[in-house]
Amino acid sequence: MDHSKTLTELLDIVIKESGSDLHVAEGRQPVIRVSGILTPITRIPALSKQQMLEIVDTLLTKSNKEIFLASKEIDFSYDFGENGRFRGNAFFQQGKISVVLRLIPKKIRLFKELNLPPILEQFAKKEQGFFLVVGPVGQGKTTTLAAIIETINQERAEHILTIEDPIEYIYEPKKSIIDQREIRIDTTDFPTAMRSMFREDINVVLIGEMRGPETIATAVTAAETGHYVLSTLHTNTASQTIDRIIDSFPASQQGQIRSQLAGSLTGIFSQRLVPMISGGLIPVYELLINNAAVANLIREGRIHEINSVIETGMAEGMIDMNRSLIEMVRDGKITFDTAMRYSPNPKILEKMM
Repeated sequence: MDHSKTLTELLDIVIKESGSDLHVAEGRQPVIRVSGILTPITRIPALSKQQMLEIVDTLLTKSNKEIFLASKEIDFSYDFGENGRFRGNAFFQQGKISVVLRLIPKKIRLFKELNLPPILEQFAKKEQGFFLVVGPVGQGKTTTLAAIIETINQERAEHILTIEDPIEYIYEPKKSIIDQREIRIDTTDFPTAMRSMFREDINVVLIGEMRGPETIATAVTAAETGHYVLSTLHTNTASQTIDRIIDSFPASQQGQIRSQLAGSLTGIFSQRLVPMISGGLIPVYELLINNAAVANLIREGRIHEINSVIETGMAEGMIDMNRSLIEMVRDGKITFDTAMRYSPNPKILEKMM
């Protein structure tokens, strides 16, 4: 059997079925995730150890394969030509090889196509500050950030740098210069690449993920010194995100980071992809916009009060997650049960309805 051909067939199925992920593992039939639901590909039998080794050979470069076999896991990207790219993770479980691949479409969709709120366009016009897109794994954070970067690329002449592990969306320079650096291939790690960016005449930097206090501290400093910094965190809400950032520092440094964050933060966008009545997924979201009141709460450590500011800040463009869910229900896009399931506070949601 031609296992490269098998992999091509599987990736074609993901694209044809509008899937988001492909799971392949030794001793198991391939599985795809479509609209959040895992479905076995029953016409393809369980994969053998030899098949998985050959699939890994196709997916990984020689150097990445050496790292994988030594460390037992690796993040990577795989270019599937005109059809798209895949972000992957290969790992061992019970001594067997498993690989999960997530589809990264070639076409970068903008806000309207993604059903995102128009106010996000304002965050593509910022020239300085720190903007975060947050949410659990697999909720579209990277795609939202790509829409912001592509909007900047289309509208402004800037030098944009992305630091990623691995590179996901590939940008075609339009009005902007875009350099994309991948950890291990183009630079050793996030902190090293971020220190270097201060000597690279950067206007906008996309950091794939905030990993540890050194990366966060450098990002905040960059935002303070005239750069526009975009990144992600695996947190659920804006207030939780701020707490996570501050708590990642020793107590002796938390006052300083609170002050820096209060001055540099532009906003935090939290999103979830929820199942629609008509099929497929649609984003629901929360948006915190940093204003004088929010900055004051951050400086004083009164993070728990931020939710109230979001709930009352509609006139400034802030978006409350429960209100976003209610609008989707009233528009007939999702069921009330779905809204209750994804609500951060179902009791308040029920009263709002």
